[in-house]
Amino acid sequence: MIDPNVPKDGLAGFKEHLRADLVSGFLVFLIALPLCIGISMASGFGPVGGLFTAIIGGVIVSFFSGAPITIKGPAAGLIPIAFGCVEAFRADPITAGTAYQCALAVVVVAGVFQILFGLLRAGVMSDFFPTAAVHGMLAAIGVLIISKEIHATLGVTPAAKTAMGRIAEIPHSFAHLNPAVAIIGGVSLLILIVMPRIKSNLARRIPAALVVLAVSIPMGMYFDLERAHNYVMFGHEYGISPKDFLITLPDNITDAITFPIWTYILHPASIQYIILFALVGSIESLASAKAVDTLDPYKRKSNFNKDLLAIGIGNTAAGLVGGLPMISEIVRSSANVNNGGKTRWANFWHGIFLLVVLAGFPHLLHYIPRAALGAVLVFTGFRLASPKEFAHMLHIGKEQLFVFLVTIVVTVVEDLLLGIIAGIVTKMIIHVLRGAPVSSLFKPTVVTHDVDANTVRLEVKKAALFSNYIGLKRHIMKVDPAKNIIVDMSGAKLVDHSVMQYMHELTEDFARQGRKFTVTGLEQHRPYSQHPFAARSLRS
Repeated sequence: MIDPNVPKDGLAGFKEHLRADLVSGFLVFLIALPLCIGISMASGFGPVGGLFTAIIGGVIVSFFSGAPITIKGPAAGLIPIAFGCVEAFRADPITAGTAYQCALAVVVVAGVFQILFGLLRAGVMSDFFPTAAVHGMLAAIGVLIISKEIHATLGVTPAAKTAMGRIAEIPHSFAHLNPAVAIIGGVSLLILIVMPRIKSNLARRIPAALVVLAVSIPMGMYFDLERAHNYVMFGHEYGISPKDFLITLPDNITDAITFPIWTYILHPASIQYIILFALVGSIESLASAKAVDTLDPYKRKSNFNKDLLAIGIGNTAAGLVGGLPMISEIVRSSANVNNGGKTRWANFWHGIFLLVVLAGFPHLLHYIPRAALGAVLVFTGFRLASPKEFAHMLHIGKEQLFVFLVTIVVTVVEDLLLGIIAGIVTKMIIHVLRGAPVSSLFKPTVVTHDVDANTVRLEVKKAALFSNYIGLKRHIMKVDPAKNIIVDMSGAKLVDHSVMQYMHELTEDFARQGRKFTVTGLEQHRPYSQHPFAARSLRS
């Protein structure tokens, strides 16, 4: 049953949970501050763009959001798209001088498309993408972030403009690192690795990113990063340049506002990146909001259509003033849950705290070493592309690992859109090779039977796949909400991993509603691994 103590929404929730949301919002702000600056700089938008996005995501988007405890702001997952967009305009001599402003116009139009997604109830697309391809996309993003930010952590500017080129340059950057900068980056990375392993409640409540700032800023002062000079270490001479190794911010918030340029909105790069921002950003945001729902102690369910609308409004506003695109961000949202955030007001307060710092104390941010921010992003990238992700995919099934790897390789070599498409196509080919009828790829065959006055049986024939699950779910949602449901898979030649996982989630959702959701007919199916959610095919 639904928890009767679930936090109230609106002004009632504001009053009742003010202390909890204020404290959580402040702690999330401490995490968000370095991340927003680092993500923005890594994206080629300058240091303030990410702060604008998080402020809008908190102060404005909170009132439209369909996800009660998610934190809205810039995400490391969109760095490859944002950076690629700016670089694409910079590569064209016509738009080179206004690349940032052209990218802002792209963000605005992508935001408008996301508003349309929300109005057209496209939140259902969160159920379309195969799990392995989504995880592959996130892991590829991790690889792309590491390939870019490891150089900044070492104090080196890579010459390569492509992801593969930057990966190839990593050994060169280690061989030619700037020792003072690399020490700051290395210590910052060590803090991020060690702190989560400290078995102390106090240590766990202190954001590791905050400790990075507390340590790296004095180190930057010790190495005199704010003064251009040369120094000798290990018998070699190295140079320090403040504009390369520290953050440069305007004196006041109004000077930081940048407006988009619309002249080149039909430029080929504009079309490509509007699609990428709108599609990949929506997928990431929906996946994050869905994941955060599982962490919510009150088991509230996000309204994905409303959340897409809110994200679209936020991105449109952010692009108009110089901000990055935003999503429902998983790291800060998880911190919000762990710190006791109860309602959307926690997101609001995190935005207010960022606004206070940016408007009142921008000069303090100037002392943050770029290497420390690079270390934060390298650590974030590693978590996305952790070896545990590869092992987890293999545990589910060899075909899951294959789809996962195809998505990563195509994304790194080409781009995110082609990567996710490659993952989807690869999964479909595997399904057909395993006996799924082509006619079942997008449309499920479901026959409804009334078992008794309280129970309905849905008989699934041909196949139950990620690509036809939206149709299957539509049949499930049509059933009288007072009745129990039995999903009979005995006639399905193939049931894929994504559907197995969705069936498990629906079982838990129905149990919380006091209803029974049962999946039967899998006894004659052969699983492709020992994992409980492994894909399985009907024994011949």
